[in-house]
Amino acid sequence: MSDWMITLGRGKARRPRALSPLREHLRDTFWFAPTAAMIVVCLVWWVASWADEAIVSALQDDGEFDAVKDLMGIADDVKTVVTTISSAMMTFIGVVFSISLVAVQMAGGQLTPRVVRLFVRSRITKLTFAVFLATFLLSLLVLTSYDGEQDPKLVSTVPFLQAFLTLALVALSLLLFVMYVNSTLRMMRVGHVVDRVAREAFRVVARIPYGDAADGDLGPESGLVAYEGRAGVLRDVNIARLVWIARRRGVVLRMIPRIGDFVVPGTMMFSVHGGPAPSRRQLQSCVFVGVERAFHQDLGFGLRVLADVALRALSAAVNDPTTAVQAIDRIVQFLAVVGRGPLDTLRYRDRGGAVRLVQPVPSWGELVDLAFTEVRGCAADTPQVTRRLLAGFDDLLSLVPEERREPLLRHRELLTRNVERSVPDAADRNFALRPDRQGIG
Repeated sequence: MSDWMITLGRGKARRPRALSPLREHLRDTFWFAPTAAMIVVCLVWWVASWADEAIVSALQDDGEFDAVKDLMGIADDVKTVVTTISSAMMTFIGVVFSISLVAVQMAGGQLTPRVVRLFVRSRITKLTFAVFLATFLLSLLVLTSYDGEQDPKLVSTVPFLQAFLTLALVALSLLLFVMYVNSTLRMMRVGHVVDRVAREAFRVVARIPYGDAADGDLGPESGLVAYEGRAGVLRDVNIARLVWIARRRGVVLRMIPRIGDFVVPGTMMFSVHGGPAPSRRQLQSCVFVGVERAFHQDLGFGLRVLADVALRALSAAVNDPTTAVQAIDRIVQFLAVVGRGPLDTLRYRDRGGAVRLVQPVPSWGELVDLAFTEVRGCAADTPQVTRRLLAGFDDLLSLVPEERREPLLRHRELLTRNVERSVPDAADRNFALRPDRQGIG
């Protein structure tokens, strides 16, 4: 069986990889980057403090007391700036991020609460917050380094390098602030949000290998392993470690629930084929459960978010069919890509080429149902959306293999029936059932 490789970007094929969940878990947190930045800035301050002491000591040993006095004068001038920075930075951080969180909350209410995770995962947001806190912390540390002794023959250190490092961080903070505001404003735009969601979904497609063989060739089932832990959504699994465990035991592991399923203690998590089951503790350490779904290994989550955006836009409270059309654009794009590759299961192999882990994923029919069922049901009296849906069905029918056209034809027929029931006027009906990639333009 050959792995399916998807072409993205500039037409370059990317080999599917099984990534460790640790990186994705850290991206879903907001504490790691600021904490790491503050630890780094403490180390940098310690090195700069040591360098300042070495410079002053060398100048005093050479009798260059005038040079030491000049450094003290420059450092005293910069001290005023550093003091201002330390008193203003925390206020600046609080005001900026409070306003930004309100803006993100408004975007989440208009689109879907699941887009808030894009703000949490934003690299520029974390970098800006980390540099702001690092600047504040460094300014406090620099102020503690000032020596009250004014005699250049007796002074032990002049925080010359430390002060200028603080000024450099201030300059970087201003640059990042401009970039952060630009990024936040983009996150409030519908087109940018749905594009980000689509790109996250395509990363899942590009990273995972697809297999098309049936489960019957895995060998006899020799055991079942139940999940024991807190209840929650199955976010992801450590694929590399599971393959390693299965290879050591000479077995094949088949996951029973799909990524994104809600699991409770006692749920059967793995079936074992071809040998004795590994210990429950080993397998439990490879399973990660959270309070919400994540993009990392969840093939259907991108479609779920896009469908939610379209549904929220079609609700009576929002009534924004143009936003729904933008979400449908990306839904069609995603289905056009996955519709040309095999689905149903993921098969991970060890270095010898033997299958060691089988992971279930949604079938083509399930993905089509996820993408269109709810949107189709809410769009019957919105001609802009029905026209875009019909154009999307036509495009997908021309792109997918013959055996995958049935779900698309079924949803197209159901949409037509809904429009015929909901729109009494024949002219309006004909208009609503005319395919248009822009809806109404």
